[in-house]
Amino acid sequence: MARPSPSRWSRLLLLAVALGASFPGEMANHCKRAQVKSCTECIRVDRECAYCTDEMFKDRRCNTQAELLAAGCRWESLVVMESSFEITEDTQINTNLQRSQVSPQGLRVRLRPGEEQHFEMKVFEPEKSPMDLYILMDFSNSMSDDLDNLKQMGERLAQVLKTLTDDYTIGFGKFVDKVSVPQTDMRPEKLKEPWPNSDPPFSFKNVISLTNNLDEFRNKLLGERISGNLDAPEGGFDAILQVAVCTRDIGWRPDSTHVLVFSTESAFHYEADGANVLAGILSRNDEACHLDSSGTYTQYKTQDYPSVPTLVRLLGKHNIIPIFAVTNYSYSYYEKLHTYFPVSSLGVLQEDSSNIVDLLQEAFQLIRSNLDIRALESPRGLRTEVTSAMFQKTDTGSFHIKRGIPGTYQVQLRAMEAVDGTHVCQMGEEDRKGTIHLKPSFSDGLWMDAGIICDVCPCELQKEELSARCNYHGDFMCGHCVCSEGWSGKTCSCSTGSLSDIKPCLREGEDKPCSGRGECQCGHCICYGEGRYEGPFCEYDNFQCPRASGVLCNDRGRCSMGQCACEPGWTGLSCDCPLSNATCIDSSGGICNGRGYCECGRCHCNQQSLYTDTICEINYSAIRLGLCEDLRSCVQCQAWGTGEKKGRMCEECSFKVKMVDELKTEEVVEHCSFRDEEDDCTYSYTVEGDGAPGPNSTVLVHKKKDCPPRSFWWLIPLLLFLLLLLALLLLLCWKYCACCKACLALLPCCNQGHMVGFKEDHYMLRENLMASDHLDTPMLRSGNLKGRDMVRWKITNNVQRPGFASHASSTNPTELVPYGLSLRLARLCTENLLKPDTRECNQLRQEVEENLNEVYRQITDSHKLQQTKFRQQPNAGKKQDHTIVDTVLMAPRSAKQALLKLTEKHVEQGSFHELKVAPGYYTITADQDARGMVEFQEGVELVDVRVPLFIRPEDDDEKQLLVEAIDVPMGTATLGRRLVNITIIKEQASGVVSFEKAEYAVSGGDQVARIPVVRRILDNGKSQVSYRTQDNTAQGNRDYIPAEGDLLFQPGETWKELQVKLLELQEMDSLLRGRQTRRFHIQLTNPKFGARLGQPHSATVTIGDPDELDRNFTSQTLASFPHHGDLGAPQNPNAKAAGSRKIHFNWLPPPGKPAGYRVKYWIQGDPESEAHLLDSKVPSAELTNLYPYCDYEMKVCAYGPQGEGPYSSLVSCRTHQEVPSEPGRLAFNVVSSTVTQLSWAEPAETNGEITAYEVCYGLVNEDNRPIGPMKKVLVDSPKKRTLLIENLRESQPYRYTVKARNGAGWGPEREAIINLATQPKRPMSIPIIPDIPIVDAQCGEDYESFLMYSDDVLRSPAGSQRPSVSDDTEHLVNGRMDFAFPGSANSLNRMTVANAAYGTHLSPHLPHRVLSTSSTLTRDYHSLTRTENSHSATLPRDYSTLSSVSSHNPRLAAGVPNTPTRLVFSALGPTSLKVSWQEPQCEQVLQGYSVEYQLLSGGELYHLNIPNPSQTSVVVEDLLPNHSYVFRVRAQSAEGWGPEREGVITIESQVHPQSPLCPLPGSTFTLSTPSAPGPLVFTALSPDSLQLSWERPRRPDGNILGYLVTCEMAHGGEPATTFLVDGDSPESRLTVPGLSENVPYKFKVQAKTTEGYGPEREGIITIESQDGGPFPQLGSHAGLFQHSLPGEYSSITTTHTSTTEPFLLDGLSLGTQRLEAGGSLTRHVTQEFVSRTLTTSGTLSTQVDQQFFQT
Repeated sequence: MARPSPSRWSRLLLLAVALGASFPGEMANHCKRAQVKSCTECIRVDRECAYCTDEMFKDRRCNTQAELLAAGCRWESLVVMESSFEITEDTQINTNLQRSQVSPQGLRVRLRPGEEQHFEMKVFEPEKSPMDLYILMDFSNSMSDDLDNLKQMGERLAQVLKTLTDDYTIGFGKFVDKVSVPQTDMRPEKLKEPWPNSDPPFSFKNVISLTNNLDEFRNKLLGERISGNLDAPEGGFDAILQVAVCTRDIGWRPDSTHVLVFSTESAFHYEADGANVLAGILSRNDEACHLDSSGTYTQYKTQDYPSVPTLVRLLGKHNIIPIFAVTNYSYSYYEKLHTYFPVSSLGVLQEDSSNIVDLLQEAFQLIRSNLDIRALESPRGLRTEVTSAMFQKTDTGSFHIKRGIPGTYQVQLRAMEAVDGTHVCQMGEEDRKGTIHLKPSFSDGLWMDAGIICDVCPCELQKEELSARCNYHGDFMCGHCVCSEGWSGKTCSCSTGSLSDIKPCLREGEDKPCSGRGECQCGHCICYGEGRYEGPFCEYDNFQCPRASGVLCNDRGRCSMGQCACEPGWTGLSCDCPLSNATCIDSSGGICNGRGYCECGRCHCNQQSLYTDTICEINYSAIRLGLCEDLRSCVQCQAWGTGEKKGRMCEECSFKVKMVDELKTEEVVEHCSFRDEEDDCTYSYTVEGDGAPGPNSTVLVHKKKDCPPRSFWWLIPLLLFLLLLLALLLLLCWKYCACCKACLALLPCCNQGHMVGFKEDHYMLRENLMASDHLDTPMLRSGNLKGRDMVRWKITNNVQRPGFASHASSTNPTELVPYGLSLRLARLCTENLLKPDTRECNQLRQEVEENLNEVYRQITDSHKLQQTKFRQQPNAGKKQDHTIVDTVLMAPRSAKQALLKLTEKHVEQGSFHELKVAPGYYTITADQDARGMVEFQEGVELVDVRVPLFIRPEDDDEKQLLVEAIDVPMGTATLGRRLVNITIIKEQASGVVSFEKAEYAVSGGDQVARIPVVRRILDNGKSQVSYRTQDNTAQGNRDYIPAEGDLLFQPGETWKELQVKLLELQEMDSLLRGRQTRRFHIQLTNPKFGARLGQPHSATVTIGDPDELDRNFTSQTLASFPHHGDLGAPQNPNAKAAGSRKIHFNWLPPPGKPAGYRVKYWIQGDPESEAHLLDSKVPSAELTNLYPYCDYEMKVCAYGPQGEGPYSSLVSCRTHQEVPSEPGRLAFNVVSSTVTQLSWAEPAETNGEITAYEVCYGLVNEDNRPIGPMKKVLVDSPKKRTLLIENLRESQPYRYTVKARNGAGWGPEREAIINLATQPKRPMSIPIIPDIPIVDAQCGEDYESFLMYSDDVLRSPAGSQRPSVSDDTEHLVNGRMDFAFPGSANSLNRMTVANAAYGTHLSPHLPHRVLSTSSTLTRDYHSLTRTENSHSATLPRDYSTLSSVSSHNPRLAAGVPNTPTRLVFSALGPTSLKVSWQEPQCEQVLQGYSVEYQLLSGGELYHLNIPNPSQTSVVVEDLLPNHSYVFRVRAQSAEGWGPEREGVITIESQVHPQSPLCPLPGSTFTLSTPSAPGPLVFTALSPDSLQLSWERPRRPDGNILGYLVTCEMAHGGEPATTFLVDGDSPESRLTVPGLSENVPYKFKVQAKTTEGYGPEREGIITIESQDGGPFPQLGSHAGLFQHSLPGEYSSITTTHTSTTEPFLLDGLSLGTQRLEAGGSLTRHVTQEFVSRTLTTSGTLSTQVDQQFFQT
């Protein structure tokens, strides 16, 4: 804060006045408009604002400096803020030093709000700098071969480092995961040696600190052994953090480049994966070093994994550059992760890490060429931006630099005026001042002591309190009086409490004091309007002064007392006349060129002309440009009597013409010539003088016109006639004279005459000599080879059988058939593309299939592409090096024409979606015919047509195919030889090749499936067939290794063994998939050398447990032997969906006389043992009562008196879609009284693939009847079930409806009515969100991890009708929490997906997460005990407990055991459950237990007998997902069985859309009970109150009488409060007042029924205001994206994603005001990137990073 010096202001005074006169008064108005009351408030308004403390100053004191000076304020009375900039440390860069350097190193800067400071920074990176390389490797068992290769690569790695630097060190560390459940197998023998020849499990260990001794590095590395853990994601984040912060233990050198190589083949755990932070099991990572003397990480049991933002910050802080070397399996996770590091690299390892050295060499070069500069620890009020004119900025924000030369960077430091609507000076000091670390990637960087000037005016610190100058009624401060309360006036002399005489304020002739524009105080008028009105009686309006061009006082003065007070240099009523003549001075220095006078800054010329400018100067160039044209019409009419002015108009001409014989060529202004339109003659004239003809001027005109010779127009029709005649003669010669035709073809004008056609007209092939299933048929082009020609062709199979193809296509139009598709890509073919297992081939295959699937999805009922391969097409002209893709599309037989048209359209366009193809080539092959196109490029004479031959086992002995050239759609060629006949002779087969049987069973423990293939020799010779595996419920590369190849039978050979390598079932798959049957198929195709395919030529291989396989396949094995007599397997089985719940299945009868048929059918993916049986007397069956949009498998066998025959091959069929059910309940996140965010859950029964949602909303009256039409919004992205609606009417209720659509149409709608006016306008509830969502649950790959959840229900004493709050002494039993409630659940409908969806809403406070012991699993989970100081009984996340407590029944016989006191359910997977109970009271020794369970809807009753009385748990598997089961447990003693304990439970999980009973891989699963209230919904009403709402239980235990709501502090401290809510409505609400901010509260709701109290629904919530932080974007609102919608849909304020509000995986947005606690949590989130911090109160606040994951 300072006053300007006199010398400075004397120099700036004129400049300020000039600037004020030159620019509009935007800034002055900005300072004037501010409602300030003091000097400090004024100078904080804007950096240009100043304050005048001159006591005599009469104008407004807060204004710009220029305005205040112009208004008469003295310079010494001005108060302004001045910024400062000082470099405190600046050591120049020394390029001879081989280390990273920065200049300057320190500076101090103080800025005014809104001010910017620009300066330069230099950064030097040497050519070769010291390097520290630390290799951090995953030591799980799957990386064993990688470790072996790394041990052998030490020398190569050293050579690579020597090429980069002469000074390097190298170190090594290893990691696995936390040594705890569920990450590690905790059985003692597994803790000692998890795998053969392995080390015990560990979290992280620093094996070799950074050293330059390469021999030491190699020797230590050779002694390392692998270790192991259970789950797939590893604990690499713990290891990375320790490597970063343990600088002394690792050995990082201060002036070297730090490189960290992170090598793994798995995903990663991240914050909150270790356990729930809030529950206190694991605290948040403290970011400190915790390595013991052996280099081992010690705090893995007590601290959670770090978050991604933490790693990004710490690696940047310690100058560490990460290189992620990962396998293709986990590439997608790290591809997203590495983008968050400013400088990093990502490479794909081979499966055995054999390419790690090459990968590192490439990564080193990439890293060394990139430099990132970012501002760390910057206060919120300061913004830093770095640019460079030398180096280009990359997409990640780093600079692409050149080493060895200093780089110059421009830094802009800006002080914000306001942050989130708050002025920066009103924020805390930590947000205004701080030390900013401007840090490049490889060096320490620049430290900036920066701050924002928010000082108080000095005059306010020197005020005179109760000053005499203010009549002792106020303080004199900053040049004026600040009156005390009750006093006013400039000297505080007027008491506002007394009525003054208003006569002095009345103007003559007026009856209103102060002209009605002010208030009379102390006999003086105080005008309204902030300076608008002034004068003794406020009679002048300063907005009514004269205006120039609509601008008040021409913006060159100010309005005062009703007149314009012009600025210096201006005059006039509206200040529009400059006093200076500067604008009238001509080029010679005179005024207006002597042809006029200057007035008001403008020249007024004596004689106006078109050719005089604004200073009355004649523009001769303009005269010359337009003079001839201006005189033309007058010359024409006066000289010749023609033209547009002939007649009387000629008299208006201002000059006369003079006819002369010759025109002068010199001393003339212009020489003009024009053609006279009336006689087509040209006349000429000249202009003399100054070129401005007047009344006395004369124009000289040439007497003689220049006329053209006589016309010969009559010859033109004759010439046209002769040309037409000649063309006709040539055409006749071409048509009827072969000799002329040949001659004309040689003419340049006729050289387009050429022909295309097949080279041969007939081919004869022998099937036993064929080596391929296609024939390359050459097509020739003769004549001129210029230009391009495209030829369409087709082929028809079995033309020897008339009508065969049409009959086949009409038999079943909806039958799915394979269509072969070939396209020519717009890219060259490489050797890797011809190898199916290379990465390049896999990437291109994925790109091709994604784009083609996007295009062909328009074909109804089409499936996704399969069997995609790449090849080259020889003899294809100049494009024979291009890649040809061959693939197969399954589509209905009737879709052939649509498929052809769609393909031709996109080939012509040259692209399929984003896939570029080369036009002119395609082939589409159906089952009996094919069509295609080939292209002749310029200069190409021969092209091969690749003709499919349709080799079938059922072909005739002599088959005819017809190939036909159809037309030439592009080019000028004509068709020559159009037809080619192909004859295929099927001679006597040398052998018949087939499988021994159609089904084989192998054990899951086998390493190889050995499938025999047999040949029946007919004519001794060699035979060959091809084979290929195909997925069913088993998946390639997870359950088995896909195989394909050829089997060659040499002469005399009759048996071959086909081997398929099986993969060991992972423990995770065993846990999650249970005993699901796994199958795959093997097909025999393409017989060669006279071989034929027999039956069966397709086999199904089932992988299962040995005992189960023995039971399932014994009968089938016996049935495959000759006891069935002459009956064979039914032929050509075919299935067709006849509706959403019906399939029509038919087949051809086998040889023999069957008495009937037996059909087996089951849901695809289920074991065949669960198949339904159907008996039929005819060769067809109708399968009914099926699931909509579900895949079924079926087969059929014939039976007769001799028994059953063999089964046919498997057939798959999918039922049609059915309209979906209504969406799940609607949830509203209220942003303001006119804006809401609407979310909804997926329908309970999707009955197909959801394609869109329709949201309607409209006004309703008090009776909830619609007012006016409803507005419709189409949400066409089914994964994002959220919508932001703006501009609603305040205080008006709206009706909202949502309905879903699938392929069958629109389903019913879900409705809700809400009035936003009753909701709060500021967000207060902040939800808890997982840290970084890397795992993609939609990927369909292996289970990456699993989560288990439970619901929390409190325990009640026996016989009580009211629940009791659990006390602090409740404990965990065997690592789990259990509880009980009065009464037992006795009914439950099927748990639907809708309610499961509400379970995915995040609960703000998460209970503990532990796992239970299980004797049936391969891993043993250790128990966890609860800490003694816990304040409340919280439930582990993976348990749901149901029980009914009853006291000891005195009526039981002596010695009979009582009811088991607790019944506990623990979900182990989507189909497996652990049931536990507590030993009941009994006077005698227990002898065992009985467990019974069955579906709640009825069905088979399963009984488990447990003779061991010490076993109080059992694992139940093979349960149906989303089905409710009732369990009953009772105990036995010598006196008999005791009463049973009953519980109802459902395992909710996401299922495959086509298979409702097949859990979706990677999805979460949770337990639920139907008698608990629906999910809790919290809405903050104020800082101390909220509204709680819930749905009624789906299946309450009895009639609902009301609800009991319990509210207590989550961490104790005050007694619990209970509320009774009467009534039974679909949705209940309760307003809870008297809460405290930033305190977590636990709410529990349970229904009161006629049978007692049911189980509880719990939710924990904290009302807290949003604070800032490193990532403050969460507090802001999302931007809107408008979409153009068709038809009746409007395009109003719809948004599908939000840049500031994170989204859950299922599309439900977590707003800041609405939260649903559903007892479950979805962590598999892919759309947002969130960091989480822990506050001291135990609550979590969310903070969003600068960017999110882009899906």
